[in-house]
Amino acid sequence: MYLKRKGFTQTEQIFQQEQQNKNNKNAADASVSDTDITKQILTFSQPENIPAMYHDGYSKLRSWTYSSLDLYKHELLRVLYPVFIHCFMDLIAKGHLQEARAFFSNFREDHEMMHSRDLKKLEGVLSPSHLEEMEFAHSLRQSKVNIKICQYSYELLLQYLHKTQSITMLGIINEHINFQVSPGQPSSISDDAEAFSLVGSGQDAANLINQKEIHWGLLEDSLEDRLDKAGGLLSDSEKTEADAKEGELDDNKKKSAEGGKQGGPLKKLKKDKVGGAAGKGARGEGDKAAAAPRVKPELTLPTIPTDVESSILEDLRNRVQLSNSTLPSVCFYTFINTHNGLNCSSISHDGSLVAGGFSDSSLKVWDVAKLGRMGSSILQSENDSGLNENTLGSNGGKRAYTLYQGHSGPVYSASFSPWGDFLLSSSSDSTIRLWSTKFNANIVCYKGHNYPVWDVQFSPVGHYFASASHDRTARVWSMDRVQPLRILAGHLSDVDCVQWHVNCNYLATGSSDKTIRMWDVSSGNCMRIFIGHRSSILCLAMSPDGRYLASGDEDGTIMMWDVSNGRCITPLVGHTSCVWSLAFSCEGSLLASGSADSTVKLWDVNTSVKPPKSEETKSGNTNRLRSLKTLPTKSTPVYSLRFSRRNLLFAAGALSTNL
Repeated sequence: MYLKRKGFTQTEQIFQQEQQNKNNKNAADASVSDTDITKQILTFSQPENIPAMYHDGYSKLRSWTYSSLDLYKHELLRVLYPVFIHCFMDLIAKGHLQEARAFFSNFREDHEMMHSRDLKKLEGVLSPSHLEEMEFAHSLRQSKVNIKICQYSYELLLQYLHKTQSITMLGIINEHINFQVSPGQPSSISDDAEAFSLVGSGQDAANLINQKEIHWGLLEDSLEDRLDKAGGLLSDSEKTEADAKEGELDDNKKKSAEGGKQGGPLKKLKKDKVGGAAGKGARGEGDKAAAAPRVKPELTLPTIPTDVESSILEDLRNRVQLSNSTLPSVCFYTFINTHNGLNCSSISHDGSLVAGGFSDSSLKVWDVAKLGRMGSSILQSENDSGLNENTLGSNGGKRAYTLYQGHSGPVYSASFSPWGDFLLSSSSDSTIRLWSTKFNANIVCYKGHNYPVWDVQFSPVGHYFASASHDRTARVWSMDRVQPLRILAGHLSDVDCVQWHVNCNYLATGSSDKTIRMWDVSSGNCMRIFIGHRSSILCLAMSPDGRYLASGDEDGTIMMWDVSNGRCITPLVGHTSCVWSLAFSCEGSLLASGSADSTVKLWDVNTSVKPPKSEETKSGNTNRLRSLKTLPTKSTPVYSLRFSRRNLLFAAGALSTNL
């Protein structure tokens, strides 16, 4: 405009020509740039390149990980499994079925040891529709993996991804992995069990649930409190007499229960009493229940008979105080000649009765005291008038056990009432039956589940019980009602086990969806979700003070949880097969675990709930420090464990000829 006003027309035309040429050049450059970007995007999105991109990207990441320094390799290897499964499922989703199967076959061996069960499930994914229809695959697609990794390992991984420009691998890692980066040195290899956890999109909801207030203490006016009011300790002469009586009972219990025949005696571990530990009574220095808060019951509790209360108080007075230096005596009941037909076993609180549930739908109960007295004179009964069809064999002779018949399918669980007068059993016929051990008869058949009932457990006060089923629910019952009081729904797969809280206000459930939930019995609301296991939860145990929950899974891992905040305190690694049973000692200082690897392990709870020292973490010896003793059997997987009120550890299992 200035040149035009001054009359420099020619100069104005020259400037306009130059500006036009410049604009044309910029437009051409932009066009070329857009074309290059478009070509690059199209190259990445062409279908024929997708399988090669996934295969090459994962193969290079795998090679780089295995060639890393040993100090960081075990942390970087944690990344491979989630990348592997999502590469496979992405290929399926995009329709490259043959390439997906080839990819799965080529690299599955790397993950077979740690994730064999997951891989078997993924084998069934054969089309894109399966990703939506199969619940396991669908949950994986909607999930994120939490991986614990040190700062330097994390930086190494980022450097590799940026250097190689592996967009496919970077996309999978960004979408499906949450890194929990910690400063300092890499964690030890022994901590791998807690360094990897698969969590769904409901993790935020779980965290919100775990913020709910929970009252984990003992009931007011408990038997321990009554013991204090009654005077607590016995005199030395009374203790000597009580110990002599207990020794006579133990001699009768050193026999093996069998599937129809009497077995030989088992070696009983010598009782280790250190420095008068037996004389400390019910509330010693290591008794955590003594310091636990007291809460009011939310359920109407049954009245304890006077004679039963007196017997329990006597047991509490004579309780042996256990610690990491004072381990329990162990009495092991071995079932023989079961022909792989034993599904479950249960031991009464005093160890006098042992029950076994069998695949032929029968339930058998052994009275250990009578079994010990029968010896070779098996036909000499003390009271012939007590014989009936339940105790008589086919040849007219007296059986070594009492036979309970009523179920129409395999019996999967059995549970004695706290006083030993009743027995519950659950079966694949979807029913629960209540039996009287006094009259040897079935009293009630509870129907409510629509599928097999995997577990049933009496509450610590009796009268109430809980069941777990294939229908993905747990149910709370009372003995006087044939319909459930509560239906607890929320698990995504089978509910495999149940465990009552010591104050009966809460119920814990373990599931094949690899989570544990804790429910408020009175309201039916979920109060806690414990996430961290990598396989199905098979057993649960509650500490005597109600503060800690222990869980065992199919991989042989035991985890200790803090009920107050829902966090995992520590994993206990040592078993090489499924953990089938857990039990806390009466004062809460020891945890016993029984496994399919034919061992009973004793763990130091006091050490396990404390954070490990830095030098222990660096050496990787934390699990060995928490494990006090391993008690191997010859060839007997451990089905059940129970501490008596006097802290004698009872265990039961079936002799296996396949091991």
